[in-house]
Amino acid sequence: MFVTEKQRNSKMCVICGLDNPFGVRAPFYNMEDGSVMSVFRFREEHQSYPGRVHGGLISAMLDEMGLRALWTGGGEYTYGVTLSLETKYRKPVPYGEDLIGRGVIVKESGNFVTADCRILDRFGTVLANGLIKYIKLSVEKIAENISAHEEMCYLDEDGVREIVFGETPAVRS
Repeated sequence: MFVTEKQRNSKMCVICGLDNPFGVRAPFYNMEDGSVMSVFRFREEHQSYPGRVHGGLISAMLDEMGLRALWTGGGEYTYGVTLSLETKYRKPVPYGEDLIGRGVIVKESGNFVTADCRILDRFGTVLANGLIKYIKLSVEKIAENISAHEEMCYLDEDGVREIVFGETPAVRS
């Protein structure tokens, strides 16, 4: 699937923050079908049991993808706060391997949004999925003394133009 635009990363978010030494530092891309996708790796520091990623970080990744699915329309970012998150763990999520995240908005009405998100292995097998509901809020109402531009300050163009599944590499420039 083809990338239409790369999204910005934040400073300290545990999922996308580029200044967070303990974070995932995941990149996010707007896709041609209106979804958001990410190719990322959890690290050993993100484990619960050896070889497996902690369920809380899996849910955090699903949550991040859901809100970022709102940003696929271009223009100004819409922010929000999670109201509910239902996660289903289908298979163990490994660390140290390329994983693919995908999120899509399935319902939007007024100030509320619902997203369907998944974490897949490079072959397209669903490892975990979630249905997440948000209330839209301005970033100023979410965190005092910070602007949206100040928080989402990094745009690291990496040349990724396509995300693929199967035995080929997960990203193509």
